[in-house]
Amino acid sequence: MRALVMDGCETAPAGTTGPHVLLRDAMEGRGWQVETLHLCEMDIAPCAGCFGCWTRTPGECVVADAARDVARAYVGSELVALLTPMRFGGYGYHLKKAVDRLIPNISPLFTVLHGEVHHARRYLRYPAVLGVGILPGPDTEGEAIFSRLVERNAINMRAPRHAAVTIQTSSEAEESLNALRAALVRVEGGER
Repeated sequence: MRALVMDGCETAPAGTTGPHVLLRDAMEGRGWQVETLHLCEMDIAPCAGCFGCWTRTPGECVVADAARDVARAYVGSELVALLTPMRFGGYGYHLKKAVDRLIPNISPLFTVLHGEVHHARRYLRYPAVLGVGILPGPDTEGEAIFSRLVERNAINMRAPRHAAVTIQTSSEAEESLNALRAALVRVEGGER
């Protein structure tokens, strides 16, 4: 089972603690083979909104940077974890850029899904999505916004399942680890 962590934190992890390590430990503890992309270290330009990935080079962004590798790794995974410091309930800068650049993975054509118009599939299979937001302390409103954002992005990216969880840097490691494990169970579709 192949999992991808799109790590949108401001710096790459150092040491043996922190949300990065807890997420990896929770995933590996459930049997996932984890690949982590530290987005802050990758050359990813913001999306130009040119739609060249749909018209000129279907399925691949016309901008030749690391976002192409991110998009390939995304569709090649069974589970993608979006790890990010939360900003007003949204993604941090590095993750937002990378998520925007995933649009080559969906079709420019439209279909109706659950009574809503969405982009059609480009591929037969897409990964489940787990959003992991990092907060310094409680933020009920921000957590609700984050959960909804992950849900809507998962629908747009055709994820078969999704879940969102927030962890607080002020929490004990075991509490955060338990929250991550519970979210993994939800996104996996139950106990294995």
